[in-house]
Order: sequence, then C-alpha cells, then structure tokens
Amino acid sequence: MTKIFIDGSAGTTGLRIRERLESRPELELIRLPEERRKDLKAREEAINAADIAFFCLPDAAAVEAAALVHGDTAVIDTSTAHRTAPGWEYGFPELGDRRARIRASKRIANPGCHASGFISLVEPLVREGLVAKDAALCCFSLTGYSGGGKKMIAEYEQAERPALYDAPRQYGLNQAHKHLPEMAAVCGLDCPPVFCPVVADFYSGMQVTVPLFASQLRGTAEDVKALYRAVYAGPVVRYEDGPEGLLPANALSGRDSMTVTVAGNEERLLLISSFDNLGKGASGAAIQNMNILLGLDETTGLQL
Repeated sequence: MTKIFIDGSAGTTGLRIRERLESRPELELIRLPEERRKDLKAREEAINAADIAFFCLPDAAAVEAAALVHGDTAVIDTSTAHRTAPGWEYGFPELGDRRARIRASKRIANPGCHASGFISLVEPLVREGLVAKDAALCCFSLTGYSGGGKKMIAEYEQAERPALYDAPRQYGLNQAHKHLPEMAAVCGLDCPPVFCPVVADFYSGMQVTVPLFASQLRGTAEDVKALYRAVYAGPVVRYEDGPEGLLPANALSGRDSMTVTVAGNEERLLLISSFDNLGKGASGAAIQNMNILLGLDETTGLQL
C-alpha cells in the first residue's frame, strides 16, 4: 500500500487533497496528532516514512521541509518555492515531454493557479514558434475568492462584510505577483507578461485570458487552434471552440479539467483558459501528478 503524508493538511489545498485521498483504498495516509502537526522531528519522520509527501505550506516552510527529506520519498510541493528551482520538475504533464519527466522525478513543483492558465495558452505557442520568446504579452485572470485561502474565504463569507467585497477587486498592482517567474520561465519568455489578476465574489473557478494582435503571431488563428487541438486532446485538458455568447469564469467549478479556447477575429485574438483554481489550479493537479508518479491512470480520483 502506498503511504502518503500531507505536510500542511489544515490549509485549503492540503485539506482538499486529504479529503479526496481518504476515499482511495490503495493509499494509506500518515497522520500526525494535532499537538505534533508543527513539530519538526515528527514531520521529518512522517515525510521520510512516506512514498509520496505533499507540501502544502508557505514558501519558507516548504524549503525547510524539502531539507528534511533524506530517503527515497517523492515530493509534490504546492507552494511557489520550487517552481523555477533546479532539480524540480514543473508539474504540468500536458506540455511537451513533461509527463515522462514527471514520472521519472522525485521532486515535482505543482503549478500556480494563475500560472497554469497562462502557461497552458502560451507555452505551446512559444515552443512551436508561433509567438516569439521576446513577445510583450498581457494576461488578465479572474478567480474565485477561495484562491486566497482560509483568510480570504472567511472575509468573503462573513455575515457583515464590507460592500466593496460585492464587486470584483484587482490586485497584484505592483506587477510583482509570485506567479510571474514561473509564467516566464516555463514558457521560455524573455520577460513576464503585464499581469492583471482579479478576485470576484464567487467561490471557485478561474478564467485566464491572453489577448493578442494578429501581428504578434507568426501564423494565423487557425494555426493556433490546430496546435491546441493537437496538444490538448484530453483527458484533463482539451481544446473547445469559443462560444457565441458569454463565457462564465466558474463554468468548471468543482472539476479538475481545463478547457482552452480561441476567440476574437482576424485582427484581435483572445486566448482563454478556463478551470477551477482549486482543481487543475491546485489539488486536482497535485493528485494528477501523484497518479503519474505511481504509474496509475492519471485521471484516477479526478472529477472531470
């Protein structure tokens, strides 16, 4: 039986992973009593007793936890700490040969939620030469409030909350959002995009948009669609033609899948990635990576 330890199981992502793995009979969850949950020695013993350890921790704590691994334990880190670090594989298996690289790795950095949307749209285009690596790109990302963790969830769900919470709120205004380094590095871009993340009054769901002028493409919109169809044929990520009407940001709430869409016209394109910030943007991606490490069907336990 495969032994799993979740370091940081009380946080939003860790709790969701734990709840989903508890129903899988082939897995044994290593648990620490509440009074030892933050005990360094207890955590070290649990990490090294596991076949796979999930780190669902703040960045500094994830770095500390990684230093505790001295055995054969495979690690899936959901923090930002190792997403561009040498020796860590970026956990987005649909891109290039990353599925095989994840399977062979012991150190997996789970992608950031906003970053997952941007990278799904841009990485294939840069890799295949449809967008130049020195392109100056923009990215707009709309997320549900669960992406802010327990504190933000409590703020949005309090009985007497400020009226300002009723409207979408833009953040990351200093253009120093923690996802920007991985967005540039994984896509092979010379510089990160101008990034506009917005949180709104819905629990979960995410819609990431990269607008392009036709002049920024080394090809056509049909070339982009053909590439997406080839790269994203499922089962988790798939290409879909753009709708005629509205495209809600919470369309895939509660699911672990992702859809990639091309909209717009011959002059101006909208590249759109839709998914759940808690699914393919967090715990769903982590479980998919775990399944790959274990040699299982990667959709095992996913809600697609």
